[in-house]
Amino acid sequence: MRSILVGLESVFCMLLSKLFGKRTKEVPADASLMSHIFLLRGGYIKSLGSGIYSLLTPAVRVKRKIENIIREEMDAIGGQEVSLPVVLPGTLWERSGRLFSVGSELLRFRDRTSRCMLLAMTHEEAVVDLAESFAQTYSDYPFMLYQIQTKFRDEPRARGGLIRLREFTMKDAYSFHLSKEDLKRYYEKMLKVYHNIYKKIGLPEVVCIQSDSGIMGGDVAHEFMLFCDSGEDSIVVCDNCGYKANLEVAESLIPSFDSKKFLDSGKIKVCLYKIKGQEAEVAVFIRVDLSVNESKLQKLVGEQVSYVNNVVIDNLGELSASFFVDPDSNNRIIFIDISLKGICESNDYFDVYEVNEKHFCRCCKSALKVRRGIEVGNIFQLGVKYTKRMKVTYQAKDNHRDFAIMGCYGIGVTRLIASLVEAKHDKFGPIWPKSVCPWQVHICALSFDDTVVRENAIKLHDYLSKKFEVILDDRDLHIGSQFADADLLGIPIRITISKNNAEKDFLEVKFRGEHSSFKVKKSEILKFLDDFYN
Repeated sequence: MRSILVGLESVFCMLLSKLFGKRTKEVPADASLMSHIFLLRGGYIKSLGSGIYSLLTPAVRVKRKIENIIREEMDAIGGQEVSLPVVLPGTLWERSGRLFSVGSELLRFRDRTSRCMLLAMTHEEAVVDLAESFAQTYSDYPFMLYQIQTKFRDEPRARGGLIRLREFTMKDAYSFHLSKEDLKRYYEKMLKVYHNIYKKIGLPEVVCIQSDSGIMGGDVAHEFMLFCDSGEDSIVVCDNCGYKANLEVAESLIPSFDSKKFLDSGKIKVCLYKIKGQEAEVAVFIRVDLSVNESKLQKLVGEQVSYVNNVVIDNLGELSASFFVDPDSNNRIIFIDISLKGICESNDYFDVYEVNEKHFCRCCKSALKVRRGIEVGNIFQLGVKYTKRMKVTYQAKDNHRDFAIMGCYGIGVTRLIASLVEAKHDKFGPIWPKSVCPWQVHICALSFDDTVVRENAIKLHDYLSKKFEVILDDRDLHIGSQFADADLLGIPIRITISKNNAEKDFLEVKFRGEHSSFKVKKSEILKFLDDFYN
């Protein structure tokens, strides 16, 4: 036995008995999402703390394949791969104004010389620093740099295993342009590339939606969403015309005001918000049947705000449609035209209300739905936000200095691992798409201690491993245990060798996720696998 296995290991075989980590039946007590449960049970990940995980061999193999697909697509549109430091000097973020404007999710610390340092949650500042050094004239533009790198965000709501992490891997790309028109053309190209990426990794159902730019900045932003009941993002959808937007930016037609319910009571709602770092407050007057969307309000005010409380007061009648700022007061009052007769369509209307399923689509007036989703990517037209703040310019054709125009494009690699499991699983475990599966063929050798079974399993492995990634279950376990572990590993094709079929002319083959197995002649198995994977 030992001499046979020594020879087997020498031809690049992964023996399940030697695979580091364990597969378990027990459902982890602290896991609720199916991806979290299966990745723990299948020996893919191990928690080291809140939002911090070690990736074991199966997860690393999936991650590497996702990264390679991303690299191929980034390279195809002229991207050049770089690697930027995870630890950055605070002075770099001081130049952009983000060192202290970003909240506690940015982890700051001091080194041995008391210099302010940080763990990068994003790399705009670092890549602008590169542009400052090496892209000094118009002839150096346009270009796109990308990396697949570790990030750290001191996330207060780490959850769901790899869905929301504190330390995670991202692909982030940054393009630099001489004109807005060139940025827009490249942005459209990137939209198509992102769809290619999700299709290649096995998630063609990912959709692109309008989104808020948040702390990244910029005027135009889109997110890529995987609709999923376990997702934490809310997406407003019109099934009739295809309108899709994150709840943070979604617009709608609101229904006519229910005068019998609200007018007779003579009441209106005033929502009070505090402006971060100031004594100033913001008051929003809004219909009592509506809610304030905090993201919209922050964008309108231009500052981060936090909810204080709300009160219902006497009806003020037809409210002004203007945005009023008292320059002599610390308090800003936003008057929203929420005429008690319905929505105001004037140019002065300020939309800070939150869309819900009682509202209608602005495009086609059909009923709207709110669905849950997982964000698996985002892209932004940053413009000159970072180059201008950091005073980074290039020499234009007419010799004057100008600011480069930027785009930013991110994909959460580790989150994609969990998202794939959320979208592709059954009650037994993951069903990996063939493009990113940890191995391509799983051989179950039942009664491996039997000489005939063992020799046939090893012979099959040697034959298949010349072209495919193969894992062999060499453990002398009950059939139920072997098949349960095979389901947890989720490899697309399982081949079973037993005493009954070891010396016959066929192999028992089963696709992961299907109930029944079928027979394939031994002489045709290589062609069968070729056809499946190509």
